[in-house]
Amino acid sequence: MTILVLKLSDVKRKTKGRPRECPYCNGETFQRWGQVKKPVRDPYIRRVSVYRYRCCRCGHTFRHYPEGLTSADQTRRLWMFAVICWRLGLSYRGVSTILNGLKMMLCPMTVWRDAQEQGEKLGRQNQWKPVRVLGVDGAYVLGWGEKRSVLVAVDLGGGEPVAVGYVNEHDPQAVRRWLEPIVQRMGASVIVTDDLAIYRTVAKQLNLEHQICQFHVRRWVGRALKELQNTLPKEWLWVLEEIKELLAELPPEGDKRLYALWKQVAVRRGKVSDHLTPVDQLRDLLIRLSEAWGDYCTFYSNADIPWTNNGTEQVIGRMKMRARTVRGYKTWPGMQTGLLLAGTRAK
Repeated sequence: MTILVLKLSDVKRKTKGRPRECPYCNGETFQRWGQVKKPVRDPYIRRVSVYRYRCCRCGHTFRHYPEGLTSADQTRRLWMFAVICWRLGLSYRGVSTILNGLKMMLCPMTVWRDAQEQGEKLGRQNQWKPVRVLGVDGAYVLGWGEKRSVLVAVDLGGGEPVAVGYVNEHDPQAVRRWLEPIVQRMGASVIVTDDLAIYRTVAKQLNLEHQICQFHVRRWVGRALKELQNTLPKEWLWVLEEIKELLAELPPEGDKRLYALWKQVAVRRGKVSDHLTPVDQLRDLLIRLSEAWGDYCTFYSNADIPWTNNGTEQVIGRMKMRARTVRGYKTWPGMQTGLLLAGTRAK
């Protein structure tokens, strides 16, 4: 039988020591100004002692709470437990039902506020986090009645989401406007994406190194080669084997070999039509691979750069799974914080 142990915040019944500074004026001299017994919601503690102090500089009074407690009735331990339950897949009402059964009364709205607070906290923590390699990918998530297009940025060094934007990934200007401040703030120098052409354009505009996910490349190239295998004249089938070998080995000089193959393949002569022959399709495939080859091999320059975007896909997978269980988000702020929280791995 598997036993799961959760490490939650400690909660003290009394404060240890005096406050270090006044929350109003940063003063450091205080008078004790009374004591109250505060009822709290917690699995182990029902009441704590809270001292009140008066600042000798500004005259304001304030409460100095014990460790694990704020002005809210619930302790940080209960707050963390509610958030963990939500991240594990329970609905807000389900978390409330479980806690009420344990005689820790929390309404679904309070659980929702707890989850939102944690999501906002994660967003603030990641806002100025230094990130060198950034994974970027789009997703469609159910929100306020229909699928919404969002962009997700992930720190591929730690595998955690750092930003979520309400952006259509097929709009290059929107993608750049959203990505540019993130890159500048975090100091990113490399982005890893799928093979959507928009990302190549944005990477060049922002002067970023670009690694295209090899999983996506091999998937669409494999499909193209399979179609050409059945339609291409026999004298050109050997070119398909060359392409397969180059993709399997990814030599740094592969673009030159692809360009040489492109020059070898016969050029269509005569009247030009909108219909591409199999040979024309092969030439288009060769030149497309040759032009983008540098972005396929960026990972050779540094071991920190992954050759796939699987880290971002895993984060998006967690986000989509949680979005389905909550039956869609109602507002963008709720979706943003919810996706950040759902995409972060439990620690």
